[in-house]
Amino acid sequence: MTQGRSIRLFLVDGTPNGLLTAEIMNWTGHVLTGPRSKLSELVQRPECGRTGIYFLVGTDPDGDLRPLVYIGESDDVGTRLKQHNRPEDKGGKDFWEKVCLVTSKDQNLTKAHVKFLESLLIQNAGAMGRCKLANGTAHEYIGLPESDRADMAFFMEQIRTVLPVLGLDFLRSTAKLSPSQKQGACTPAQPDTNQSGELENPRLKMEVRKHNIVAFAQELDGEFVVLEGSLARGEWIDLKHSYRHLYKQLCDEGVLMDDGNGFKRFTRDYGFTSPSPAAAIVAGRAANGRVDWKIEATGQTYADWQDQQVSAAAAQPEDTEPTW
Repeated sequence: MTQGRSIRLFLVDGTPNGLLTAEIMNWTGHVLTGPRSKLSELVQRPECGRTGIYFLVGTDPDGDLRPLVYIGESDDVGTRLKQHNRPEDKGGKDFWEKVCLVTSKDQNLTKAHVKFLESLLIQNAGAMGRCKLANGTAHEYIGLPESDRADMAFFMEQIRTVLPVLGLDFLRSTAKLSPSQKQGACTPAQPDTNQSGELENPRLKMEVRKHNIVAFAQELDGEFVVLEGSLARGEWIDLKHSYRHLYKQLCDEGVLMDDGNGFKRFTRDYGFTSPSPAAAIVAGRAANGRVDWKIEATGQTYADWQDQQVSAAAAQPEDTEPTW
């Protein structure tokens, strides 16, 4: 069973679109985030005078659908942010619309710590593939003692926990598949069931029979993950639909590759926000994922299965207070 966690959020100026702080119980880290329009207020905060890590987040001017992110470190984060805000900044970082900085409440982070942490975060963001990095290659910092490296690895995991709560998803882990799905998309999976024998997180199947396209997926950790080896249409045919940009991006990134038979094939598991974009990429056109995806074991549509789960949960008797 997954252990719950508490994150304390504070709206500094009382508005949801202003400055926001976040802290996790028993973690020395402190997170401060806000829009670029609030930078003059943000740099006056005491956190900005400390050693820390910062993230500049914005829209990619080249049209990539993922956010463009720059990860940096400084002994004085406030001074560095002022430099990035200047029109004459030559670093190509004028794209950013939001800033997030992470410091330590006990002020024990040193320059060596944040350099090592910066390197870890750049590597992790690149591996997750959820953003386009404005950084170059991450540098290796091996001079940090082993105990400090372990501390920074833990510090990074806390950052990865809290940032998605603030709407910054680029460090979030990719959903992990169960052992039955790791056999590959073309291998029949054993249905996962709970103690009542009901299907739990089942594998789904989508077919475009006219074109002999078959794909498999599973909903994991809030994402709709199409499995490696699944097929997709060889080209996008609905030129007016916005998902054509996503299809092109997946081809450019190598997530979709020609299989030599006129199809595209998923080279790795890929998580979508919902069933419909996943179905659209498979079909090469607009699609209703809630209907097109079906439970592999039963043939039931995803929509019907989900409705069945909700109805079953609603029918459960409510817990009653004990009488003494």
